[in-house]
Amino acid sequence: MSTKATVEKLVSLCKRRGLVFQSSEIYGGIGGFWDYGPLGVELKNNIKQAWWKAVVQERDDVVGQDAAIVMNPTVWKASGHLDTFADPMVDCKECKKRFRADDLTGAVPAGAHGHEAAAKVIRCPECGGELTEPRMFNLMFRTYVGPVENDASTAYLRPETAQGIFVNFANVLTATRKKLPLGIAQIGKAFRNEITPGNFIFRDREFEQMEIEYFVKPGTDEEWHKHWVEERYNWYLGLGLRKENVRVRRLDPEEQAHYAKDTYEVEYLFPMGWSELEGIANRTDFDLRRHAEFSGRELEYFDEESGEHIVPYVIEPSAGVDRLFMAFLVDAYDEEEVRGPSAGSGRGETRVILRLHKDLAPIKVAVLPLSRHEKLVPPAREVWAMVRKHWMSQYDDAQSIGRRYRRQDEVGTPLCVTIDFDTLEDKAVTIRERDSMEQVRVPIAGLVEALRERLEARG
Repeated sequence: MSTKATVEKLVSLCKRRGLVFQSSEIYGGIGGFWDYGPLGVELKNNIKQAWWKAVVQERDDVVGQDAAIVMNPTVWKASGHLDTFADPMVDCKECKKRFRADDLTGAVPAGAHGHEAAAKVIRCPECGGELTEPRMFNLMFRTYVGPVENDASTAYLRPETAQGIFVNFANVLTATRKKLPLGIAQIGKAFRNEITPGNFIFRDREFEQMEIEYFVKPGTDEEWHKHWVEERYNWYLGLGLRKENVRVRRLDPEEQAHYAKDTYEVEYLFPMGWSELEGIANRTDFDLRRHAEFSGRELEYFDEESGEHIVPYVIEPSAGVDRLFMAFLVDAYDEEEVRGPSAGSGRGETRVILRLHKDLAPIKVAVLPLSRHEKLVPPAREVWAMVRKHWMSQYDDAQSIGRRYRRQDEVGTPLCVTIDFDTLEDKAVTIRERDSMEQVRVPIAGLVEALRERLEARG
């Protein structure tokens, strides 16, 4: 991670610049829920688009879908979520605060995913009081469908997007007429009633997932598992995360979900330490067999090579958009002291920079007239009209040009275009680059091409 990035600095930057706000802030907020502001929604969309491009658009073996958030509750009985989707919880007998037992011990959440609750943990980290025995707490949000609230109308907000893919396996297979291996990708909201949400947007109660269920022939699953681990790791590096801050870790058997044959995690060095960005699990045929059992429908694939019906194994790369959002911010965050005219004053000043990959930057180009002089405004507006047809852009004419450069630096804008009084004579503008602060003069007639060349350049 950037040694200069802290959770406190990120929270301040995100609120100040319209990236992330506390949900319902005017009413005191609500724990585990966050709103994405004008720049935050652009960054988040760019992350999702980069993922979709890599795993769907550029591949011939993955298709997309978008399943409902509320599903028939039997889905969650079949998947095991109703019985085992739980975390061990303890209460402090003195201050009455609640904690996840595994957070306090640093141990694997042995009570989760069908195992027994963890052993008694240490004393309360807040007041030192005695803690209760751990008990299991189901993480699913319950709701009701229809006007009557009873057991028959009970439903749940999905805790993961994966099950919507499994129950649609036969539909997608029939509709696409594709052969194995076949992946189904989905981006969507999920909800978990976390005991202790925290670390800004790292652990939320409402969050967004990007998941692939990649269906393969049994016997080829280990090879495809390795393929997806490598693919996903390289995707993060390709979008600018520094290699020293990203690692792949194979989970120990006691860390894995009960259905997993093997699991790897892509982890990132957050300010609070190494934590999961994405899990890549070999789920075997567990989910398809369970849904076939509970639904009475055959969820099989006819293998023309063997002439047999088989139940595919599944490799699942599963990432959280909000965690990725935080990781990209942490890795891009930088502070440096600059001097001279480029600093916006005669003295040195510290500038905050988000060195975001160009594909992720919320704003690609900022258009900045040197001043609000009446002769500069018309050509500046014309340039902005030209630019915004091609990229997300911003027009800023408030305060000095140096301060405006600083504002764009701290939200990761790769390029600024300045219109000055020379523009009135030579019909040219200045392109200023974020990281190097280098400037080059280009004619307005060739501006779009010059910007495209810089924004599409790799490396």
